[in-house]
Amino acid sequence: MNILVINAGSSSLKYQLLNPDTGVLLAKGLCERIGIDGKFTYKADGKKTLDAVDIPMPTHSEAIQAVLDALADKDNGVIASMSEIGAVGHRVVHGGEAFNKSVLIDDNVMKAIEYCIPLAPLHNPANLTGIRACQKVMSGVPMVAVFDTAFHQTMPPKAYMYALPYEYYEDDKVRRYGFHGTSHKYVAGRAAAMLGKPAEDLKLISCHLGNGSSVTAIDGGKSVDTSMGFTPLAGVPMGTRSGDLDAGILQYIMNKKGMNIDEMLNVLNKQSGVQGVSGVSSDFRDLGNAGKEGNARAALAVDMFNYGVKKLIGSYAAAMGGVDAIIFTAGVGENSAEQRLAIAGGLEFMGVKMDEAANNVRGKETVISTPDSKVKVLLIPTNEELMIAMDTAAIVKG
Repeated sequence: MNILVINAGSSSLKYQLLNPDTGVLLAKGLCERIGIDGKFTYKADGKKTLDAVDIPMPTHSEAIQAVLDALADKDNGVIASMSEIGAVGHRVVHGGEAFNKSVLIDDNVMKAIEYCIPLAPLHNPANLTGIRACQKVMSGVPMVAVFDTAFHQTMPPKAYMYALPYEYYEDDKVRRYGFHGTSHKYVAGRAAAMLGKPAEDLKLISCHLGNGSSVTAIDGGKSVDTSMGFTPLAGVPMGTRSGDLDAGILQYIMNKKGMNIDEMLNVLNKQSGVQGVSGVSSDFRDLGNAGKEGNARAALAVDMFNYGVKKLIGSYAAAMGGVDAIIFTAGVGENSAEQRLAIAGGLEFMGVKMDEAANNVRGKETVISTPDSKVKVLLIPTNEELMIAMDTAAIVKG
């Protein structure tokens, strides 16, 4: 069964066609500038690449049709007809408390996603637009919603509640939700396979480190705590996001600079993190190069990030009463041997022993701790699209 995976934005749409049974990626691409002029990109092995080709896309429906036309193109396609697409898996950012797993989309699911719009005002409306466009163009094809937040719905109240007046939770659903759930779920499954043990028997700490970063404690295959919170702004310092800070700072800066809350949140989301500290870049590669050239602020930004991740690993090991393996994934986690070593180094008291030679690798699924390390350290490239396709196929077949 081939699954079309859709990640819709307000004016863009990423897509992949995968076979979840074999893990084979048949084709992928991007529709950009939807509602403006339309740019279409298509890539498939052994086929002609289309790079930012002009195709009119007044709405997402035309974008979906362009995707289907390319996939089934006589000369350049990878399927003979649309009938070879068994289902569509949609990435949906926020499912609130309504969804603890992926679900087949019906009218009630659509209403529940709409209900969560105040929790993800930039993302859920776009996700709904993508679903409706697919339903219009692909009538009768099963659609599945895969939520970024669903994996974290197993957290206990002591982990997801904030120490605010309780009515803010009861009336307004203010709580920790967590994000990157599809990635954490995928790498946890791969970790169990690598260790040759059932996920139910493992305590894992998954470090999804990139421009956006989150760390998750996974006990028995279930998320029990995670660093992102009510929004993706919480946790460690990220590319441009501040991460955790004293909320009193907001009042202090807003009063002193004459800023309103929207201006303040723009600073916290887009001007802070390692970009704000370094003044150089939000890209960790740039920061590493600048640090080596003697830029103290760039080096400090990286140190703050590494230190924040290290603290979370220690706290989550304490929360779970131990840890069997630490996982590094996503852009920084998969590609920066130096930062992996800086984060996991010094955790010998927990039973972690890094293998510097094994760690000198990029983007390859492998063990990067020594054979005698009591806690295994794993590098696992994430594949959220494959996880979405696997969830979608399982639900449709089921």
